[in-house]
Amino acid sequence: MRFDLTDLRLCLLVAEAGSITGGAERAHLTLASASARIRGLEETLGVALFMRHPQGVVPTPAGRALLAHARRVLLQIEQMRGELGEYAAGLKGNVRIASNTVAMSEFLPDLLGAFLADHPNVEIALREQTSPAVVQAVLEGAADIGVVSDWIELTGLETVPFRQDRLVIVTPPGHALAAREGIAFADVLDSEFIGLPAHSALAEHIDGHARRAGRALHYRLRLRDFDSLCRAVATGAALGIVPLSAAHRSAATLDIGIVPLVDPWALRTLVLCMRERDALPVYARQLLEHLQAPPLETILTNKNGTT
Repeated sequence: MRFDLTDLRLCLLVAEAGSITGGAERAHLTLASASARIRGLEETLGVALFMRHPQGVVPTPAGRALLAHARRVLLQIEQMRGELGEYAAGLKGNVRIASNTVAMSEFLPDLLGAFLADHPNVEIALREQTSPAVVQAVLEGAADIGVVSDWIELTGLETVPFRQDRLVIVTPPGHALAAREGIAFADVLDSEFIGLPAHSALAEHIDGHARRAGRALHYRLRLRDFDSLCRAVATGAALGIVPLSAAHRSAATLDIGIVPLVDPWALRTLVLCMRERDALPVYARQLLEHLQAPPLETILTNKNGTT
């Protein structure tokens, strides 16, 4: 039984996209070609790999088994390319990173950009997910490196510290809360908020704590990033919850108040996680070392929320 690497990659992309159309686009194939490849693979194996629905496709039990093997095979190919890349020019490596919202928005852009500038043959696929989803992606081999909060269960993964992240309340100028040295999340549950999109990892994290308190936050508006959120807050529309680093950046040009949340869950250590560090391709290990290079930052806040 012969397997084509293109077919294996296509199956992974179809599973990630949730549709053959989406997988075909990511694989740069026509829909007809992608459908024919999957159909031919199913005929060769004698078993259905995907269940078709009006909304898309989901892997069958046999499909999930194939995907697990495909990830391992393609990982070995990436490792081989990485090793050979030390000797042969022109081979490109791809590192897949799954990250929570804060790391993706606040810490990774500069670090990843600098790494790519020094490694022209490497590409990085970065995807935002909640911390539990990041761990699952790394465990299943769908991501090489994950960036998550350390409160999540990390059994079966190797981890190294990355950064610390404190969540703060940002307030309009002159707001009654702006003079506070700190505030508990329970004390702002009745307030109106500007938030991130409901599907973002940080929004799910914050809303989850509100639900555990038996409440639901009232959002007047949801915006796609921290900078836009802080700009809306500065107009006097409502409060916001953002990482301290984002609040400081916005406060350089906007009149906003910064009040640290004092709840234990608001101060989180971010960690890098992977299945086996030594099993990563050369360029993925180099990226991991690059991300570890700066010292772990312990964020302390004073009355004005400065470090």
